[in-house]
Amino acid sequence: MRVLLVEDHPPLAEAVRDALRRSGFTVDHVSTAQGAREMAAITDYALVLLDLGLPDGDGLRLLPVLQDGGRVPVIVLTARDQLADRLAGLDGGADDYVVKPVEMPELVARCRAVLRRPGDRSHTTLRIGTLSLDTAARSVAAHDVSVPLGRREVAVLEQLMRSAGRVVSRRVLEEAIYGFDDEVSPNALDAAVSRLRRGLEAVGCPLPIVTVRGVGWMLPREDAS
Repeated sequence: MRVLLVEDHPPLAEAVRDALRRSGFTVDHVSTAQGAREMAAITDYALVLLDLGLPDGDGLRLLPVLQDGGRVPVIVLTARDQLADRLAGLDGGADDYVVKPVEMPELVARCRAVLRRPGDRSHTTLRIGTLSLDTAARSVAAHDVSVPLGRREVAVLEQLMRSAGRVVSRRVLEEAIYGFDDEVSPNALDAAVSRLRRGLEAVGCPLPIVTVRGVGWMLPREDAS
């Protein structure tokens, strides 16, 4: 699940990015309003974390752009702690308003809570047969048994489950699991798919990940939801 972090304070941005990545999210970081607009125009995000005090503008003006008609939830992350500021953020359309400083576990929990809310957004639980993936908690289970997978393996599985019965190209998978500033080796994606296969096989999951040479990978469609 890909998250856009809009934050101009480098130490905080690094801390947030690391916490989200440890929790299984793919994170892109920008430090300006213009950078946020550019990233939102070319990338689909599941969630945006938005600072309000940006060097080139007020983050509140970005809310309608980043929300994409209400499709993308936005959590405001700011030092503005006055009631008027909180009301302006929430009335302006923010899904949550978090005042700095914030503990990273709490911020990650707030991200998961926002992603679990009902609405015109992606399903938070994907299922194919006995395999299930909670996209908010980033957890996988097969036969009701937890499947221990790394964040990139979970991200690959999510894309394959969302496109069950269709081939997912290498390019689409790479865009889903790697941030723009990640250093990616030529065989990194192949290694992630291999680890995912081993993880599913270890718990007796019968769903095969089919390789379509020169194109990508796919999961068979079997009662997908």
